[in-house]
Amino acid sequence: MICCKTSALQKGENVSKSLLSVQEARIRAKKRIPQMMFDFVDGASGDESLCGLNSRALDEIRLMPRVLVDVAERNLSCRILGQETGLPFGIAPMGMCSLSWPGADRYMAREAAARRFPLCVSTASSATLEQIIEDAEGHAWFQLYADQSGDFVDELIERAKVSGYEVLILTVDVPIPSVRTRDLRNGFTFPMQWGPRQIWDFATHPLWSLATVANSFAAGMPRPMNYVTSSFGTKFVRNASRGRANWSFLEMLRDRWLGKLVVKGVQCPQDALQIKAMGADAIYVSNHGGRQLNAAPTTIESLVAIRKAVGSTMPLIFDGGIRSGEHVIKALASGANFAMLGRGAMYGIGAAGASGLSDILDVISSEASSVMGLIGHKSVTEISAANLAATHHNNLSKGLDDA
Repeated sequence: MICCKTSALQKGENVSKSLLSVQEARIRAKKRIPQMMFDFVDGASGDESLCGLNSRALDEIRLMPRVLVDVAERNLSCRILGQETGLPFGIAPMGMCSLSWPGADRYMAREAAARRFPLCVSTASSATLEQIIEDAEGHAWFQLYADQSGDFVDELIERAKVSGYEVLILTVDVPIPSVRTRDLRNGFTFPMQWGPRQIWDFATHPLWSLATVANSFAAGMPRPMNYVTSSFGTKFVRNASRGRANWSFLEMLRDRWLGKLVVKGVQCPQDALQIKAMGADAIYVSNHGGRQLNAAPTTIESLVAIRKAVGSTMPLIFDGGIRSGEHVIKALASGANFAMLGRGAMYGIGAAGASGLSDILDVISSEASSVMGLIGHKSVTEISAANLAATHHNNLSKGLDDA
């Protein structure tokens, strides 16, 4: 069994699903939510080529099928940073998720609680960090930006500690804002600027607009609630520099945060080695979903290089291009200890709200379990580079050379 919510899929029972793939969810979300909001979720930097390359690089990895192994009962649970999880993947930190659909953060939190996986809560989340960890029943990690206000950063660290967060993620790959053409074309700003184009966009997507208006009566329009609830009155500036995240800041944070510390947005092996030496508990390999340096390597390339550099014992977390359970297993076989979903979760929410997110999590979980069985394993802990077809081919070539 995977977990209580996906056991029926594992048993082959007839389970009716609205969404059967991330791609299907993306298509539906594009129709259902305003173009401005869809492009905010779907878009990337520069010519957006890296975003697609992330997924295609995962597609190109081949796994070696194994036979005559009893894999009837499989278990996707694993352990990361001292925590037991029901799945080998969680949800990456993403800001202003309620722009995809009202209540998105709380949908994700409830799924995290039900399936026992970590939800990474963004500094710019649409619900407060206190509310999300409560809804997630403790299955939440907090993501921190080195914001322009030092007082605000100090306050967030304290709020996370008081709220019971055990894992803090420092994002370091956004020292300056990238150029995202789709957002510029759509006039996407925060606070939102209203003009004829935006009004027409919302009017032609009535389901999203009505749901947002209805939600606003209870919770107000979508806002970055950790800023709104700050005692310092710090304003969210979307394109603000986070250049304060330097090596000195990391050293300070390591001394101050007594829980597990993860550094996110790492691609260079040299940086990874220094981060390891400074006492981080895990390295989060990511290129921000192609939303920062468009010319950067794919995340899977960086994962392989960083694993080789830091050795086998340093925990590595991976995101970037995951669109299926097969991708999750490939990331684990390539050196990751844990994976994170980004856009896939947002597409599910944009396509069908809470049920769409549940469908996507079910589909990815079911496929990950199936692929794991087809490569001859019952448990996530058994997955390794030995499952890569390239490893077998290299070993065969070496054997022939030695002979």
